[in-house]
Amino acid sequence: MRLLIDSHALIWYVDQDHLLSPASHAAMTDPSNDLLLSAGSIWEIAIKVGLGKLLLSLPYKLWMTSAASDLALTVLPITLDHADVQAALPRLHGDPFDRLLVAQAMVEQVSIISCDRHMDLYGITRLW
Repeated sequence: MRLLIDSHALIWYVDQDHLLSPASHAAMTDPSNDLLLSAGSIWEIAIKVGLGKLLLSLPYKLWMTSAASDLALTVLPITLDHADVQAALPRLHGDPFDRLLVAQAMVEQVSIISCDRHMDLYGITRLW
């Protein structure tokens, strides 16, 4: 199964594993799943680290490289189709990074690993 990982789920998996639900942890560690990480999430985490709003267990680049390798993540680029769907989404969720993930999930027809219930308002499949 292809699964798109929300930023907080990745951060929790690496630095605060106990915050993940059992189902999310199982999905993220199941080798038969293809785990996707949005380029938008890479940027979001970098922004928060740069602003001092997020402290990671390692320097940003080392942390991200290690996380991507440990989980065998595939980076999902932001395409014109993703941006087009995001532009048309109603503002049911205030976070533009989360709306991007919703749009990517719609276009790619994948589920999102996230604890964010607001995403459910868009009719996507969310695993938690």
